[in-house]
Amino acid sequence: MIDLIEKVKGTGRVLKAHERHISAASMVGGFVFDSLTYGRVDHAITQIVLLAYLSMAAGSILWLHFLESHPERAGNAAARLCSFLPAATQFAFGTLWSAFLVFYTRSGVLSASWPFFLVLLAIFVGNEVFKSYHARLIFTSTLFAFALLSYAIFMVPVFTHTIGEETFVGSGVAAVLVYWLYLAALSMLGAERWRTVRKPVLFGAGGVLAAIYALYFLDVLPPLPLAMQQASVYDTVRHAGGAYYVTSEKQSWRIWVGAPTVVHVAPGGSVYAFAAIFAPVKLVTRVRHVWRHYDPDAKEWNTVETFSYAISGGRAGGYRGYTRKSDPAPGRWHVDVETVDGRLIGRLRFKVESGAPAALTKAVIR
Repeated sequence: MIDLIEKVKGTGRVLKAHERHISAASMVGGFVFDSLTYGRVDHAITQIVLLAYLSMAAGSILWLHFLESHPERAGNAAARLCSFLPAATQFAFGTLWSAFLVFYTRSGVLSASWPFFLVLLAIFVGNEVFKSYHARLIFTSTLFAFALLSYAIFMVPVFTHTIGEETFVGSGVAAVLVYWLYLAALSMLGAERWRTVRKPVLFGAGGVLAAIYALYFLDVLPPLPLAMQQASVYDTVRHAGGAYYVTSEKQSWRIWVGAPTVVHVAPGGSVYAFAAIFAPVKLVTRVRHVWRHYDPDAKEWNTVETFSYAISGGRAGGYRGYTRKSDPAPGRWHVDVETVDGRLIGRLRFKVESGAPAALTKAVIR
């Protein structure tokens, strides 16, 4: 029995000595695990899992705050939890970041999700830099504010069946109300220590809110929870009986290293932009295809034509639609798939060349 006790104590010392590394490894584990498991944002299981991780993050932060605020009331066994709780917090954050990255990158071009890569970098850096308890509480409380707001941004539209500025502002209000309850719990569980970190915690949370709102109104964040499921440029598209019959040209291997799709168009011909956009159940909105052509002399993109159509949510493969441009000028093109207020969902890049295509491949999109 004595040997067993000594082994447990030895394990606790090892965990304490490598606490920051274990926390970082836990975050990575959570990130990898959830990147492979998340599905639709409007599934009940997705909502339950994300709420569980948010609860885990809040619970582990609050528990650690209580233990370190009242060491005299915590026994030896409870005190040893101080070695495990930071890892639990980081695992919860890792799973949350993975989910947010999955959903945010689905909802727009990759460049629109760069704030979340910065947050991941901040977590890794924070594990090494923020070593003291006060700094750790400030850091994790700021991350929790970010997690709450990120969750609310794509879950409030799922419940309200709406998107737009009013819904986004409502998401922020909902996140602030829940965060206020979290701050009240911090005060209740350790009032004296809470007073020493209150101002920086409020400053950090306020900074997160201001930054996310700025990114939204600068059109940096994608229009969650809309997500591009499929998009491509075709030589022909025909809709019949619930299926889309398309033809396309065989492409060079260079498209796998970033080269644009090439479409040959004969005089009087057309090119088609096809997109399937996921939206949650009961959400009805409009999207538009903005066709832009690059002017090499002026070195700028010019809007040539804009088409819009309504979409409705609920279909796993996304609401399918296409637009057509007749007699497109040769050169570089892209079609921006946007909401009607101009928020980018996805972008199709391609190059138009004169002449009939050498051969076409047929396919059916169901």
